[in-house]
Amino acid sequence: MNVFNLETFLNNYSTLNQYPILKALVIVFIYLILAKIVDLLLDRVLKRLTQATKTSLDDKIIKLLHAPIFGTIILFGILNATLIWKISTPWNFIIPNTIKSIILLLWLIASLRIVGVFSEISLSSIIHQGTTGKDIFLLLKNVIRVIVIVCGILWILSIWKVNLTPLFASAGIAGIAVALAAKDSLANFFGGISIFFDKAYQVGDYIILDSGERGEVVDIGIRSTRIKTRDDVLITIPNSIMANSKIINESAPIPRFRIRVPVGVAYGSDLKKVEQLMLKVANDNPKVVKEPAARVRLREFADSSINFELLCWVSDPSLKGLTIHELLYAIYDIFEQNQIVIPFPQRDVHLYHT
Repeated sequence: MNVFNLETFLNNYSTLNQYPILKALVIVFIYLILAKIVDLLLDRVLKRLTQATKTSLDDKIIKLLHAPIFGTIILFGILNATLIWKISTPWNFIIPNTIKSIILLLWLIASLRIVGVFSEISLSSIIHQGTTGKDIFLLLKNVIRVIVIVCGILWILSIWKVNLTPLFASAGIAGIAVALAAKDSLANFFGGISIFFDKAYQVGDYIILDSGERGEVVDIGIRSTRIKTRDDVLITIPNSIMANSKIINESAPIPRFRIRVPVGVAYGSDLKKVEQLMLKVANDNPKVVKEPAARVRLREFADSSINFELLCWVSDPSLKGLTIHELLYAIYDIFEQNQIVIPFPQRDVHLYHT
């Protein structure tokens, strides 16, 4: 029921026309009744519907919207009453705009609280991705809050008929200056966001960079990514470079990692026995996973040896170096026990006496 229909309805009562204040109070009273009806609808109907769902998000949103909806209806009633009750200048400008500003503040606070609820629920599912997701998510949440607050302030200024053109012009000049001064920082920031959303790697993954360094990702910050190599050296790389580089992630799509152990045996060796011994070594090593099973492949008839390759998997890329070390030790021992010769390059030199 808008102000014109309500005023037309009340004009049918001559007593109210004689007393504008009384007519204004009647309008406020009608809106109070309407607010109470909506309040009961939220409590009795919507709350029951939200309780039937599995998520608690809709319950929290209904709880947050309860007060703004109730207050907005009452304030609309007061606003309509002031429009009907002819108020003298300057109050006919101050009071309506004050009411509009209060309504806007109610919804501004509600919006900030809803953003907080969404972040609280979403953060629990992001924490497992390490500090990256948490830091970027909290940063985005704060950015959204700032945007909501700035939009609210601009809206309030427009309600009070404040000229925003000089403000926008100053903001544009300041924005250009900040963008030029913080070009590298902004590039790193957006690089971090792209890393987070692309999920190319996360904390704990083993990656290989374009330059050849291999290490574990220990931290992904807003500005840079830190990698610890096998020599316990910490490498810090700006996110803008990481976002535009070719990266090999040894931990993805699954953390299981295949290792290759090249072994050469002398010509004349029993090749089937060689294969069986190498498989036994792999199966006896506790760091080698059982599925997929280890396998042996004959790769080459070389100048001095027949070259095999033992292919097996470890549960984590960090075990690569130690497992290869243990396998080579065990292969050497078991070959020596079974008289399997591991040859080395030799040359025969023939001297002719003339």
